[in-house]
Amino acid sequence: MSDVNLFETKANYIMKHFIIHQIAQLENYAKVTVRFAIAVIFIWIGSLKFFAYEADGIVPFVANSPFMSFFYNAPKDYKTYQNKEGEFIAQNHEWNLQNNTYGFSKGLGIFLIGAGILVALHRVAPLWSMIGSILIFFTTLGTLSFLITTPECWVPNLGDSDYGFPFLSGRGRLVIKDIALLGCSLITMSESAKLYLRNNNIKKMQL
Repeated sequence: MSDVNLFETKANYIMKHFIIHQIAQLENYAKVTVRFAIAVIFIWIGSLKFFAYEADGIVPFVANSPFMSFFYNAPKDYKTYQNKEGEFIAQNHEWNLQNNTYGFSKGLGIFLIGAGILVALHRVAPLWSMIGSILIFFTTLGTLSFLITTPECWVPNLGDSDYGFPFLSGRGRLVIKDIALLGCSLITMSESAKLYLRNNNIKKMQL
């Protein structure tokens, strides 16, 4: 091997390991990014729950859920009164008012915003932040259960050969992404628990 080729080989080796080394140092930044992402997602989505279009959008999920349908007054009738995003039909809107669609959505919004804020309080209140992560973990499990309970999560049989499992509809593709949030909540939960224990150990040592 010539000196030039040897130099290029060493340079490539050094460059490759330098890049890998830098990537390996990203763990702490990744944890901050994960926490920031959870807080933004839950506070933003929670805020949208106060608007009619978002409340209308979650009706199929809630109406079909054995754990949530009791929040609605007439969950079995939802298909007759569904609104598309951006659409306003006075009759459908009135039904949603009577169904408690908007009342439930606002309550859910408050819960989601609260959980997002708790996760963001990691440095100042790690115990509460851990509780926020636990709430998000179980909320995400509930969301993933919609894949089982909500028929609209799967492509319907309208003539094409691709329908049902494993062909996720738009709603289904939205729901399945929560698997990532499930893992993220475990990361923030564990991190907050460690910080809480570390702070308590420091306090004990000071006593």
